[in-house]
Amino acid sequence: MTVLPPRSDIDLRPNSDAVRVLFATAEYAPLVKVGGLGEASNGLVNGLRASGVEVDVVMPDYGLIELVDPTELPVLGLPDWAPRMVARRGWVPGVGELTLLRFPGSNRANPYNNPTTGEAWHDSAELFFTFSAGVAALADDGVNGSAEVVEAGPVRRYDVVHCNDWHTGAALAMLPEGVASVLTIHNLAYQGQAESWWESRFGAKGAAYRQYGQFNPLAGAVTLADRVVMVSETYASEVVVEAGGCGLHNRLVERRSELSGIRNGIDLGLWNPADDPLLPFGFDSNDLSGKDLCRKELLRMVNLEADRGPVIGMVARMVHQKGIDLALDVVPFLESLPARFVLTGSGSPSLTAMASEVAGEYPEVFAFVPGYDEEFAHLVVAGSDLFMVPSRFEPCGLTQMQAMTCGTIPVVTNVGGLRDTVRDTDQNRRSGTGFVAHAATSLGLIDAVHRACRGWGNSRRRAAVQRRGMTADWSWAKPAGRYVELYRELVGEPELESADELVVS
Repeated sequence: MTVLPPRSDIDLRPNSDAVRVLFATAEYAPLVKVGGLGEASNGLVNGLRASGVEVDVVMPDYGLIELVDPTELPVLGLPDWAPRMVARRGWVPGVGELTLLRFPGSNRANPYNNPTTGEAWHDSAELFFTFSAGVAALADDGVNGSAEVVEAGPVRRYDVVHCNDWHTGAALAMLPEGVASVLTIHNLAYQGQAESWWESRFGAKGAAYRQYGQFNPLAGAVTLADRVVMVSETYASEVVVEAGGCGLHNRLVERRSELSGIRNGIDLGLWNPADDPLLPFGFDSNDLSGKDLCRKELLRMVNLEADRGPVIGMVARMVHQKGIDLALDVVPFLESLPARFVLTGSGSPSLTAMASEVAGEYPEVFAFVPGYDEEFAHLVVAGSDLFMVPSRFEPCGLTQMQAMTCGTIPVVTNVGGLRDTVRDTDQNRRSGTGFVAHAATSLGLIDAVHRACRGWGNSRRRAAVQRRGMTADWSWAKPAGRYVELYRELVGEPELESADELVVS
């Protein structure tokens, strides 16, 4: 049994009014951020803590994070197949308390890929299944604490274990009785399939993970979790049909009564153009002069002319899901629109090469900046006039909301969270916030970009659409409130009259 002693400056005495959550994730921004999971994890945890939930965050110890005044204790109660493990708990300035699980193989520069070769780690399954065993062991401590640990401080008792994506899915086979579980699926396409022999390591519940002759941690988690949450309402409706279910639609249909969609939010502390330290100039919805200056700086940096219509920005992982090829199909039409296009991102070597080739062919209207730089990404989002998100599927998407906070009008496909956050202004003149392609195809996107460029040319209409996006509430307050309601339902506490009673705005 593992009990981590409390810091002297933190009161860990049980609070009967607070729900206690062990929040397990493979990423936690800004410490470890590969995709949207890191940002979503950090944003949700901050929202939950502001709502009065006591949250302990646990992630693998990749060797990348320095903790302030850490405590280290061995993790006990692990299954026989798991290696020895140490739990390091400490503080990170600006982030809060964090628990890192260290074991052989956890130390790596990137959670998923070898940064030297770009290929996926060969032992990812072992890494995250071992991590999941540690998560379950920590949850077991909270249930089975005894008098022998009184001297170390009060036991951390958890009401809910909140798992995120496949990386934590195996924990659900090992959780102790009496602890409720929530699984949030940020992207159903990534399931962590492994060899079938892993099933034998998880006892009677191992059969839940059997899928198409493999051990599938996400499939098993869907079956075993008390509640399953998709990160937008539209995505929750898309995954229960074969076309969007990535092979798991039948399981999700079986859990329909326990399945819900809760849209992600964004961190308005990071995405507030009025005081964003990564922007060269600040601005707000009442004065966009700073946005014009950001626009000029962006064009200067990518060497594009300043008088060729709106600037279209795009910040994305270079993967098939994000519709990179669809976006590149727009480039030959930029001269006639007229418009310019700035794309930045990293990922697939083939898509990166394709973007570089197109940039060489159309240097006057298209600039591609390979790689990811946080400061430059903020400039692209804030300095562009339009922001393209041409995803083939999108569980939620964050960049379209980030763009709207910066007065940058989104052009998106009609899928997942994009559909939930962007309302087409041609169809909704009084409430529109962007332009929505009728289909996730080249023709659909070209049509939407053409309409967006035309709409941008009307200054009064442009200002109205910008203001709607900038003044909308994209924070984590309401999504966190919905999670709090879900937790309270699971632990048998009475529901409040509204989520707003739990939210600190």
